[in-house]
Amino acid sequence: MTRAVIVDAVRTASGRGKPGGALSGVHPAALLAQTIQQLLSRSDLDPALVDDVLAGCVVQVGDQALNIGRTAALAAGLPEEVPAVTIDRQCGSSQQAAHFAAQGVIAGVYDIVIACGVESMSRVPMGSNILTGDAFAPLAERYPEGMPHQGIGAELMAARWGLDRADLDAFAAESHRRAAGAAAGGAFKDEIVPVVLPDGGEHWVDETVRAGTTVDGLAGLRSVFTDEAFAARFPEIDWRITAGNSSPFTDGASAVLIMSEERASELGLTPRARFHGFAVTGSDPTVMLSGVIPATRRALERAGLGIDDIDAFEVNEAFASVPLAWARELDVDLAKVNKRGGAIALGHPLGASGTRLLTTMVNELESTGGRFGLQTMCEGGGMANATIIERV
Repeated sequence: MTRAVIVDAVRTASGRGKPGGALSGVHPAALLAQTIQQLLSRSDLDPALVDDVLAGCVVQVGDQALNIGRTAALAAGLPEEVPAVTIDRQCGSSQQAAHFAAQGVIAGVYDIVIACGVESMSRVPMGSNILTGDAFAPLAERYPEGMPHQGIGAELMAARWGLDRADLDAFAAESHRRAAGAAAGGAFKDEIVPVVLPDGGEHWVDETVRAGTTVDGLAGLRSVFTDEAFAARFPEIDWRITAGNSSPFTDGASAVLIMSEERASELGLTPRARFHGFAVTGSDPTVMLSGVIPATRRALERAGLGIDDIDAFEVNEAFASVPLAWARELDVDLAKVNKRGGAIALGHPLGASGTRLLTTMVNELESTGGRFGLQTMCEGGGMANATIIERV
């Protein structure tokens, strides 16, 4: 069977996803284009050899409309003959892009693919693609009580897995501590590529990491999702989710160079990791965020591995309750989870987060000598992806 390998993986540093953030002056297509250029440059790869560009992006409106993957590929200078497509599997969009890319290689329809993602939450705010109409109208009969938003899902995860406010805030503070420590120790130097800003400067440092975050400081924040209607519907919720134990709005991009093992050898390129397993599952769209649990189990089963075979986990920290519930359900030591910090500190630029986690996981395995890494991502609408890679 043809094996799909990761030759390289890069990401931008995060920018606060609001006006005035470090990356807010950069058009999202240009942000992704710069990331793709850096990816290809590091391997000295002829862009004409790329079979396809698969880009994740969630809010496909405004600056991110009209197939931003294609716009970014052209802006990056790729030949017009290289196609591109934009994928929306909510927060897992670029993780799904990596799945499709690797699966295409394994199937023999691709030799070389770029899987990538971008989100500029400062320029294209979350939810700006649903300002008109009612996307859930056809679901009224099946879900007559309506579809809760992700904040309610995060609250339900906390309530149903018995996670109190202290648990959530401690996890959030640790995410910032780990990310700040990783940055100070140079752990991100091989994964972050610079973004050239409109003023000619460069952005290199994750803007969302707050090294001074403490549990006491987080304890003073109020819940951001308190809602009387949902309180009556879900009496178990006692409103524990705050801005401090949630991921911040973020701008960012990431990209992964994926090819067949044979093609890498022909080009004299050394693979960094190979894809070992994939899974995608649906889950209860009311709770919405719990799919990471069955997705992880399915990926492990298909790969013939147990949870103890995994050396490093990347579980997206959309909210602290998600990785904490996941770890409690699967009996995973949190010391192996998000060792360099997670989205609470590093940010969650929706469409870019999947390949961002993959990039960080590749580097973590290399730095520690670990063999297997597993990443998983909860997704809007009640879905989740899980990916297992093996360090080469």
